Amino acid sequence: MIQQTILALSEPRRRDILTLVHQQELSSSAIAARFDITPSAVSQHLKVLLESGLVEVRRDGTKRYYRLRKEGLEDIKAFIDGFWDDAPLRLKAAAEEEERRREHGEA
Repeated sequence: MIQQTILALSEPRRRDILTLVHQQELSSSAIAARFDITPSAVSQHLKVLLESGLVEVRRDGTKRYYRLRKEGLEDIKAFIDGFWDDAPLRLKAAAEEEERRREHGEA
């Protein structure tokens, strides 16, 4: 799933769409109105975002409303966090070891 998420986020317009629907739910036509591409092209971007789990859609009659699905970002967040999330723990352990040495008069 992470590869699909990365692929979806690799396109700048898709990232722009996510920014738009992060704060509020928007209809597909409201989203399309903000771009200089065809509504059909925006629809394709929304489809990719939907299939990757980054947005969710709510239907109301003939309209479709999109909003960010934060859970869709969990895999990529965990992947990125994995590069440095243990560093604070290692630093803490080293500081505690140094403090223990000083208390016991070790050099």
